[in-house]
Amino acid sequence: QVQLVESGGGSVQAGDSLRLSCEFSGGTFSNYGMGWFRQAPGKEREFVASISRRGQDTRYPDSMRGRLTISRDNVKKMVYLQVNEVNSEDSAVYYCAAKFTVNSFAPNSSGYNHWGPGTQVTVSY
Repeated sequence: QVQLVESGGGSVQAGDSLRLSCEFSGGTFSNYGMGWFRQAPGKEREFVASISRRGQDTRYPDSMRGRLTISRDNVKKMVYLQVNEVNSEDSAVYYCAAKFTVNSFAPNSSGYNHWGPGTQVTVSY
């Protein structure tokens, strides 16, 4: 059974950077494209980044391109999300998700098979 556990959330000062981590277990990590999503209070969950099975392709929404970097380590079975210059809109619960895939492209924002419980990020001023 695939399990995902996020870490690295907490309180962060506006303008700073944060790095979230997600640990994958219970399956073959390289069979999954990975994604990050977030959900702020009162808002729908939104897609923020994804990465292909081997890490050579990434995908970001246009609104977030440039501030976010997703990466993965297939040896450690970890996926990471770096967020630079955080602002109030980045306050949310961040979720890691896994999507089984046979292709080499970063997955889109739907069809993920497994989800982590989430980690809270709060931006303060």
